[in-house]
Amino acid sequence: MVFDGIIFSLIVGFLRKGNLRALAQLKLKGGWIFPLLLVVEIAVFMLQNDSKLLGQFSGSIYIVVYVLGLLFLLMNRKNPGFILILLGVFLNFLVMVTNGGRMPVSLHAASILEPGYLDILKEQLYAKHTSLTESTKLGFLGDIIPITDPYPRTQIISIGDVVMNIGAFLFIQYLMLRHPAAKKKQEGSLSLKGGEIK
Repeated sequence: MVFDGIIFSLIVGFLRKGNLRALAQLKLKGGWIFPLLLVVEIAVFMLQNDSKLLGQFSGSIYIVVYVLGLLFLLMNRKNPGFILILLGVFLNFLVMVTNGGRMPVSLHAASILEPGYLDILKEQLYAKHTSLTESTKLGFLGDIIPITDPYPRTQIISIGDVVMNIGAFLFIQYLMLRHPAAKKKQEGSLSLKGGEIK
């Protein structure tokens, strides 16, 4: 869902005549943390069912990944939208840490997905997810919101995902429209048009 939110934010930014010039000047504290965490999470996802030991500790690894991600966001909280991104990630982290390091998924909401997904969710480890049951803590923060037609990609999201995407939208709109580098190009375009009119 985060990837979808980024694509949507970029489309809106371009429709508003924004640009990506600010990306060249973007400096985030601990910028190396995010790609490293992404690699670790993908590696655990791919190997946790092949390695009994990794599968046993995968929940703890996901918790560590989230803690480091929260620290990264905290260090960069002054950027527009990052407080909301931080809040969204924290809500996801909260429900995961209280449920063994895994995100609870509503089986009822998951009925919109392919039948095979439900079987995998019940029978083996799938990414960082687990079935939402009566014993699940803070289940309302889990993946309980189904998204289907007319949305192009059927999926289930959490309240934290929604908050996170709002923050990402605000940040990307700032980069594309209100960042000094983005404004510089816009002001230059306006001056050129003004010269042509004269």
